[in-house]
Amino acid sequence: MNVATPARDGARRFALFDYGFRPFFLLAGGFALLAVPAWFLLYRAGLMPLPGMPGQLWHGHEMLFGFVGAAIAGFMLTAVPSWTGSRGFAGLPLALLVAVWVAGRAAFSFAAHLPLLVVATAELAFIPGLLVLVAPPVLRMMNRNVPILVVLTVIWCLDAAFLWALAHQDVRLAQRVLLVTLGVVLLLITIIGGRIVPAFTGNALRARGLNAGLRHRPWIERFLILAMASLVAADLLRAPVAVVAAVAGAAALLHAIRISGWQTCHTLRDPIVWILHAAYAWLPIGLGLRAVFLLTSHPLSVHWMHALGSGAAATMILAVMTRASLGHTGRPLQVSRLTAVSYGLLLAATAIRVFGPAVLPGAYTAIVAIASAAWAAAFALFVWVYTPILCGPRADGRPG
Repeated sequence: MNVATPARDGARRFALFDYGFRPFFLLAGGFALLAVPAWFLLYRAGLMPLPGMPGQLWHGHEMLFGFVGAAIAGFMLTAVPSWTGSRGFAGLPLALLVAVWVAGRAAFSFAAHLPLLVVATAELAFIPGLLVLVAPPVLRMMNRNVPILVVLTVIWCLDAAFLWALAHQDVRLAQRVLLVTLGVVLLLITIIGGRIVPAFTGNALRARGLNAGLRHRPWIERFLILAMASLVAADLLRAPVAVVAAVAGAAALLHAIRISGWQTCHTLRDPIVWILHAAYAWLPIGLGLRAVFLLTSHPLSVHWMHALGSGAAATMILAVMTRASLGHTGRPLQVSRLTAVSYGLLLAATAIRVFGPAVLPGAYTAIVAIASAAWAAAFALFVWVYTPILCGPRADGRPG
C-alpha cells in the first residue's frame, strides 16, 4: 500500500487514492446523485431493470448495497487505521477495490441483459475484497471492533440471498432480504452513531466553553442494541406482526431516550454537529412510524421505510462524509453554506417523501418527483463542494 506524499509535491496533485475515504465517499455521493433520479425515470417509464422483478427491488438493492455499501467501505477504510494504529489503505489496492465496486454497480445496471452468473460474480466480489484489506489489522487487535467484520460478512450473505431470489424470481424473499439489510444498517448506525454523535457533540460544546452535560445511561445502551438486533431477527424469521410492532416501538422509545441526553438544543449553531442529531432523530421517528403502520396502517406511517433509509441512513452518511472529509484532509471542522444547504435539502426530501403522499394523496407522482429532485440537489452540492477536497492533497501537507 502506498502512503500519500506531502502537498508540497504540487497543490494540484491528484490524491483521490491517497486514503480509503476519498474515492468511496465521492462514489457514494455521486451514485446517490444519479441513482435516485434514474430510479424515478425508470418508475415513470414502467421499466423493470431486474428481470422478472418489480423495479422497486432494484432501487432498494442499489441504495443499500451500492450507496450505503460505498459509504461503509469509506468509513471502514478510514476507521480501521485509527482503531488499530496501522497504515492507511491507499494506492493500487484501493484503486482495485474501487474498480470492483464500480463493476458491481455496472452489472446491476444491466442485469436484465447480462447472464446472472456475471452479475453475481461482479456484485459479490466487493465485500470479500474489503475484508481482505480491513480484517487483518482488526483481527490482530482483537478488540471491540471485531464484530464489525461479522456485520460485513452478514451483509455479504444478504447480498448473496438477494441474488438467489433474483435467480428464482422470488419477490417475497428479495423484499425480506432488503428489509433485513436495512435493519443491519440501522444496527450499525445505532452502534457507531452512539459513539460518534455524543463524542463530537461534547467536543463542540467544550470548544464553545459550554458544559457538555451529556447523559450516558448504560442500561439504555445495552437494551437498545438488543432491541435493534431483535428487530433484525424478527424480520429475518418473519415474526408475527404484533411482535415486530412491539419491538420497533420499544426501540423507538429507547432511541428517543438516548438522544434526549445529547444536548441537541445546544448544537443548532453548528451545522456539522446538528446534522448528526437530525440524522439520528429519524431513528425513533422511523421506528415509531413502522410500529404505527403495522398496528393501524395510518396513512402518515405508510412510508416509514424512507424515514429510516433516507432519513436515518442517508442523512447520517452525508453527515459523516462531510465531517470526515474535512478532518482527514487537515481542514477546520466547519462546513460551508452550500454544505449546510445540502443538509437542509436532504432533510426536506425525506420529510416530503415520508409524509407528502398522506398530505396530498392525489399528487403522489409529483411528490416523489419533488423529493427526488431535493435528494439529487443535496448530493449534487456534496459532489460540487467535496470533489476538490477529496481529489486534492491535504491542506496541512501531511500524507493521507
